[in-house]
Order: sequence, then structure tokens, then C-alpha cells
Amino acid sequence: MAFEDVVVGEARPYADKVVIEEYDPSWPDRYRALADQLHAVLGDTLRLVAHKGSTSVPGLAAKPIIDLVAAVTDSAAEPSYVPALEAVGYRLRVREPDWYQHRMLRKRIVDGADENAHLHVYTEGCPEIAKNLAFRDWLRAHPEDRDRYAEVKRELAKREWRYVQDYAEAKTEIIEDIIAKARAAGVEVPA
Repeated sequence: MAFEDVVVGEARPYADKVVIEEYDPSWPDRYRALADQLHAVLGDTLRLVAHKGSTSVPGLAAKPIIDLVAAVTDSAAEPSYVPALEAVGYRLRVREPDWYQHRMLRKRIVDGADENAHLHVYTEGCPEIAKNLAFRDWLRAHPEDRDRYAEVKRELAKREWRYVQDYAEAKTEIIEDIIAKARAAGVEVPA
């Protein structure tokens, strides 16, 4: 399915270059502040929250956007969590009913939010959560793959992208290669 088919609101071309910054040791603290906020506003609706993506891997260069993965009882039941998230600056940006009922909400400082963040929401038990965390944990434990991934990201950042999602999708090959390596080493990673 094309990005234009799942985006909530207008699919606007990405006006800025993708910027990859060196690892910032403040990223884990920034994640913790966001996670605490999620616990406060969602209460028992929030079944899990974790730091994912490049900002969650010490030493890995990244776009300076904190990525979080969250589980709720039913991610398709947007009224149970989206209004509370909107009240603290998140905006629903992606709705993928055909892919694990995934929702992505974002906060942007340029829109008045306190932080730049992407929040990926799934239903509790979704295998995509375990896959994200297995990838993160592998990169944390294997600096050679972390550095190889960083190099691919830097190379891709030099290109022009219509949508930032195009940049994200261009990383699929290296991500799948690293996941295959983890599986070959005996790590249980959902398909």
C-alpha cells in the first residue's frame, strides 16, 4: 500500500533533507520523559511502551526524533487513546488497518510540541513489537552491525526524498539483512 493511502491528512512532500546526527546521550532521558507522559495520560490503556529505533541504540547516528513503540488493548479503537495523546501534542499521522492495525502519531517542535517524537501503536501482543525490539537489542549488542547500519543511513541521507517514508523504506534491505543475521545466530525474531 502506498504512503498516500495510509497517511492521515495531506501527504506533503518532505521539504527538508534527512539529517543524521551523531548519537546524543540525552536521547534515553528524552525517551523516559515521553514514556512517563504516556503512562500519565493513558494509564491502564497503555500496556507497554519501549524506546525503539536508532535513538535507542547507544553509539548509533540517527535522525533526532525519539521513536517509541506502544501497545494498547486494541489499536483500532482510536477513541480509547488518540484523544488523550492529542491533548499532549501528538497528531495521528498514519493509519494502517491492513498491517497489524498500526497507528503512528507524531509530535513536532515546529508544531508547538515539547519534543520531536514518533509513536508507533499496536495491539498488545503484536509480533511487530517483538521484531522492533529484537532489532534494537541486536544493534545494541553488535557494534559492527550498528556501524554498518549507520553507514547505510548516512548514504541514504545524501539523497533527495519525496517523503521521509521513502527514506525509511529504503532502509528495508539492510534491516532485513541484519534481522536474518540475528535469526541465523538463534535470536527469536517474529516474521
